Amino acid sequence: MSSPEKPESPTVDAALARVSSLDLLQDVEVEITLEIGRRRLRIADVLRLANGQTLELTKSAGEPLDIFVNGRLLGRGEAIVMGDRYGVRITEIVAPTARGES
Repeated sequence: MSSPEKPESPTVDAALARVSSLDLLQDVEVEITLEIGRRRLRIADVLRLANGQTLELTKSAGEPLDIFVNGRLLGRGEAIVMGDRYGVRITEIVAPTARGES
């Protein structure tokens, strides 16, 4: 006599496949930051800044710009002009290991 079959419960893999769907995340907002360079200044120097003054940054013209998502490095790109706005063309996505993630 055979025992009645139990209905199978969802497997862990099936549950993970549903949870890992990017559809769940499409409405989540993130902050994207484009860093064109950095500069360290003393507070006294910051207080002397005036309109029209130029600050030299650490990056050279033509050097890739860093793209951050929520403060974490995502990749690099180049600045472009789109009409009367600036944009960034993504040229490289940084591997998670290069970001310090596992």
